Amino acid sequence: MMKNPYVYGYLPFITIILFSLTFGLYTVTESIEIFKSIGVYTGMREFLSEIQLRVFLLIVFALCYFMLFSALKLIGETIHELAMLFFSRDIDGKTVAEARGGNVVFFFGALASAFGIQMFMVLMIIFIVSVIVYFVFVIYKISNHMTLGATIGVLVFEIALWSVFITLIVYVVFKLYNGILASLPI
Repeated sequence: MMKNPYVYGYLPFITIILFSLTFGLYTVTESIEIFKSIGVYTGMREFLSEIQLRVFLLIVFALCYFMLFSALKLIGETIHELAMLFFSRDIDGKTVAEARGGNVVFFFGALASAFGIQMFMVLMIIFIVSVIVYFVFVIYKISNHMTLGATIGVLVFEIALWSVFITLIVYVVFKLYNGILASLPI
């Protein structure tokens, strides 16, 4: 029986598209409500019909989310492979191949996100649960090919780098927000 290692190669792309569309649809609905409340909606409707406006906004927001999720995937894979470089003694790449099976977890998470289009918290919970389940799955799969110390090293390394990355992003966002508020003439 022949096994093709590229059978699930399309799953990350499909997953990113599905998450981008579900988050994009939620954002379109919310942005239209904001446009109505600030009085911009009627002006936009002079140029575009309701459907055209929604499609236009969906394309813009889905593209933004697509870029965000693609960047997160790239950063995540880089952090994981850097951890494997430091802690794995595998020169054949079997542990990396084992971890790629976790893409199915994200795919099912992206499918489940279609049920949470109406609520941002549900979308975020589904995304975070998908990330956690994927992380546990990958650590479990690579632990079969690594020593306990190396597995703990990978675990601590990835958690530490993601913590630093997220903390840095939150810090920059708060500094930017406070700078904008300080510059407003109130």
